[in-house]
Amino acid sequence: MVEWDVPRSGSGALVMIDLARERGLTVENALRDTGLTMSRLSDRGSEISTRQEFAVVGNVVEALGDPPGLGVEAGSRFQLPLYGTFAFALISSATVRAAVDTLLRSIILTFAFSSVARAARDGRTAFTFTANGIPSHLRRFVVERDVAGLRRLQREVFADPPPLPVEFAFPAPDDAGVYDDAFGVRPLFGVAESAVVADDALLDLPMPQANEQVLALALEQCSVLLERRRPLRETGRLVRDILVRNLGSVPDARLVARELHVSDRTLRHRLAAEGTSFRALVEEVRERFAEEFLAGGMAVAEIAERLGYRELSSFSQAFRRWKGVGPREYRRLSATARVR
Repeated sequence: MVEWDVPRSGSGALVMIDLARERGLTVENALRDTGLTMSRLSDRGSEISTRQEFAVVGNVVEALGDPPGLGVEAGSRFQLPLYGTFAFALISSATVRAAVDTLLRSIILTFAFSSVARAARDGRTAFTFTANGIPSHLRRFVVERDVAGLRRLQREVFADPPPLPVEFAFPAPDDAGVYDDAFGVRPLFGVAESAVVADDALLDLPMPQANEQVLALALEQCSVLLERRRPLRETGRLVRDILVRNLGSVPDARLVARELHVSDRTLRHRLAAEGTSFRALVEEVRERFAEEFLAGGMAVAEIAERLGYRELSSFSQAFRRWKGVGPREYRRLSATARVR
């Protein structure tokens, strides 16, 4: 699942805005309902929430219609310097395998939305990309973007890197040219899971800029960054757990505070310190399960009841606020996206 409230560099949002501009969209289109401004994003060192960057992604992709390869184009723009100190930790690692270990261990220092894991495959290692927690109509874009971002890193670290086999868990497009150009090889489409595959021998190669002193300094600075980007979200997690357990009869903040053995005021302050609120968590949980129930084919009226809405109209209004369309239209659009 995506850690939506973790802060990250605003550079990822700027990449999406540049892509939007080149495709004829305005900055206003890209930043709609995100709470972000260009002045804030342009401020060196500024951080935004993962949720805000994803809102920019959603605005741009939905406005452009999500043509196949759009995510590849976006991911190919993530140059090494955008990763800041984390880039030094990668390039100064002793081996490719050590760099990968650092990457997977500190994934929240990147711009990825995908969950990345590795699995052995007969002398090779598959790095799988799954878009858990991402709305279905944006999953292809997210996976394309993150896989292409990894390829861009490979190209910038090595002078002439060999193309790696790439697999995507969605149908092949009519024109795969943009994929061929980005990856140097035609990806395999329509497989069970999206992945980049590397021979184990490749992972044991030395990094061209390996440097123990630089690595030690970079890892120390990354450790500080990780602490800052892992805010105290324990209260929010506990509240989410309670809300999920009581999905059909959402308790009010007072009852949740009582279950956590704190006062209403303390609960509010702790959630505020974590960058959220009780109301925001209720909305988040309901939105997530609404999407899952719709994808599973559950009737809209039953979903409303399961989520604790007394009236179907109240659920429909809430869903429209979350997604911009009603639940039935959203299900239709999601089904169309999967067919494509």
